[in-house]
Amino acid sequence: MRILARLNRPWLHFILLGVLLFYLQGVFFPEPKPVVGPLGEAREEALRQQWMSSVRVPPTPEQWERIVEAELDRDMLFQRAIALKLHLYDTVVYQRLLRNMRFLQMGEGMDEAELYQTALDMRLHLGDEVVKRRMIQVMEQLLLATNPPAVPLESEMKAEFEQRNEELRRPPRLSIEHVYFNREREGDVEAVIEKIDAENLAPEEAREMSSPFLPGYSFRRQTPDQLARHFGTSFVQNLLDAGPEAGQWVGPVRSTYGLHYVWVSEMEAERDATLEEVRTQLLRDLESRGKEDALRESIENMRQNYEILR
Repeated sequence: MRILARLNRPWLHFILLGVLLFYLQGVFFPEPKPVVGPLGEAREEALRQQWMSSVRVPPTPEQWERIVEAELDRDMLFQRAIALKLHLYDTVVYQRLLRNMRFLQMGEGMDEAELYQTALDMRLHLGDEVVKRRMIQVMEQLLLATNPPAVPLESEMKAEFEQRNEELRRPPRLSIEHVYFNREREGDVEAVIEKIDAENLAPEEAREMSSPFLPGYSFRRQTPDQLARHFGTSFVQNLLDAGPEAGQWVGPVRSTYGLHYVWVSEMEAERDATLEEVRTQLLRDLESRGKEDALRESIENMRQNYEILR
């Protein structure tokens, strides 16, 4: 009875009624969400021009939807960063605003602190693309800090390895030395090859009869792609078509530069990679994918707090 008597107080009823009204106000009259978008015709046209300059074909409706969504997400992240006043604590933004003020030749006689404050008062940070990119980057780092991606498990590493086995195959590798004949000396090729074969010359000795070749004369454990950077793709194809074997001369083999008599010292066949060989690459890829997934999840959650106008 004493408890009921204590509860029967007008002031207590007043407090409880006030709390209830405050709660109901939040339920039936919530604070409006911050608005993001729409992009506007000028920005949409700029996005289309950027797409066309890189892809050269118009985006499909699905691609355009993703482009617009990504741009609205950037606006949302920037708006949130500004609301959190992250720009006030970033040295990149600080230096950028000082640079802009000096470029505009404004604030003569002001020190850096006054220049910076004037730039903020003029709201220069809101219209600068460099500041926007920086704030988006900082906001993404903040989201990843609050929703960090999971560390890849060993089971995930093995599953990724098995799934990408074909992609991760180790390419063949060749160790070669060569005697080069530029186009002016192609008539000497037959005689020089006969001399090398007849005298069983070592590659170092045969090199004395080579034309100068800037990339060099000895190449160790090179993949076909690496050899192509030095000799061109036609040389690699011609060399492989000749059926090279370790410990033998091959050629003459034509490249974009001329002819080559090639000594093959070692050959490693294409093979499957081992997990340990590609562990670092797989870990990097899984971590990158995990960050993308965590960031996407955080952005999707953030959208619930905004009104997105397309």
